[in-house]
Amino acid sequence: MNQHSLTTATEAQAIEEFRSDVLQGLSQRCKQLSSKYFYDEEGSRLFDQICELDEYYVTRTEMQIMERHVEEMADAIGANSMIIEPGAGSSLKTRLLLEHAAPGTSYVPIDISREHLFRCAERIALEFPQINVTPLHADFCQSIDLPPEADNGQRRVVYFPGSTIGNFEVPLAQRILEQIAHLVQPDGGLLIGFDLRKDVNVLERAYDDRRGVTAAFNMNLLHRINNELGGTFDIENFRHRAIFNDRASRIEMHLISEREQTARVGDHQFHFEKGESICTEYSHKYSIEDFSDLLEGVGFQEQQIWIDPRKYFAIGYYNL
Repeated sequence: MNQHSLTTATEAQAIEEFRSDVLQGLSQRCKQLSSKYFYDEEGSRLFDQICELDEYYVTRTEMQIMERHVEEMADAIGANSMIIEPGAGSSLKTRLLLEHAAPGTSYVPIDISREHLFRCAERIALEFPQINVTPLHADFCQSIDLPPEADNGQRRVVYFPGSTIGNFEVPLAQRILEQIAHLVQPDGGLLIGFDLRKDVNVLERAYDDRRGVTAAFNMNLLHRINNELGGTFDIENFRHRAIFNDRASRIEMHLISEREQTARVGDHQFHFEKGESICTEYSHKYSIEDFSDLLEGVGFQEQQIWIDPRKYFAIGYYNL
């Protein structure tokens, strides 16, 4: 691993950005919190558990596609390439890709959860000593420029698995894809996973599992606000809910107030009616055609699409 591990924000700056986003989101008429704040240390641990659940088909299906087609994906990326992964998390699927990577490959994982990022990057560096691993602590929703230490003049390919792009409303998803296009520059590439439209019951079970792991993952946002921002949320009086919004083609996750109540964040006070919700996540589901149109709108051209037999999930490779 690159000994000059990179960071683009101090812990104090990260806390202030968290506070600002929380206050802004809770001040809106329809309260919301950004899903990017799910992934502190505990949230990352819970998400790893979600990926193992029977109901959560996303990770398992994506891995099946990769296991079947990873050599084709590695060939598309090619030799002497830098693989950049926004929102890397535990980089579980990335390991399979790195096992088949061509000579001269380097890896730049990017994540907002600093401790989790550096610990996982260190493990990957030990597993793949032939690959230069340079973790970058940053928010990939913001514009990212790689510092000179990470840039060896290689062809840049962003690897964006897990249907993370589906967490953003279409205008923001388009902006993030534009930033990716800027990051990879001309002749770069994008290997990206996206979730497909399917039966509503399958979708809602995937985001509201029997064991309550997804509920704990969602509730962890309130724990973070209490622990890091001096919040006073009575967590026992909120519940998790996941619904499919057919018109917008997306799963929506909410935290529902079980009674009329008030919570404080520092000097700010927020009132909740019984049944009022905080929207915490969108997960958009696409058709192949709609997703390819979205990418073509920012300059990426479809090269190849891999889909599982049930047509639950897709991975696409696109060139700029």
